Amino acid sequence: MPILTCPEADVPPALRTQVSELRDEAWPPDSASAPGTFAHDPALRPVSMLLVDDSSVLAALDILRKEIVHDGRRFRAAGLSTVVTGRAARGQGHGRRLVTAARTEMAAMELDLGLFTCDRPLQPFYESAGWQQLPGAVLIGGTPSDPFPSDRPGFDKVTMAAFLSPVGLRHRSSFPHSRIELYPGEIDRLW
Repeated sequence: MPILTCPEADVPPALRTQVSELRDEAWPPDSASAPGTFAHDPALRPVSMLLVDDSSVLAALDILRKEIVHDGRRFRAAGLSTVVTGRAARGQGHGRRLVTAARTEMAAMELDLGLFTCDRPLQPFYESAGWQQLPGAVLIGGTPSDPFPSDRPGFDKVTMAAFLSPVGLRHRSSFPHSRIELYPGEIDRLW
């Protein structure tokens, strides 16, 4: 099964509709867990990855990118957003395949590191796809004037990472047990 990778804006309309349906299935619009919107900030240069069987989308995710400053250094960073596998296709390795491919795609984009948060029960899934937990690390989303930290009350998140470049690998020890100022903005508050 091929993985379609392209800028989010270039996803064909029929596939975009299916991705929207998968997201609504995972996060019903009227539920408390619904992100509210699935439109990404174009400034984060969203790239969509879709696992497609024939003309059916089985799993999808988006990669969002920006430069961050951490420990006095600039890093080209990206994160996973809206990772979803259709209910009927779960348990077959499709999500793992897509999340693994996303890490490879990020390396090909010449990024220094991948960073994102996930619900604590999903940590083993992401680790099985080659990501590692950053113990004690907190991503600070939102904006400097309206921060949205991943350790806010009621969240049970862990921070996952992949160090993708020589620069990222050389400075990986500065990320565990730190507060990482991601600041992706008001739309994608915590990618």
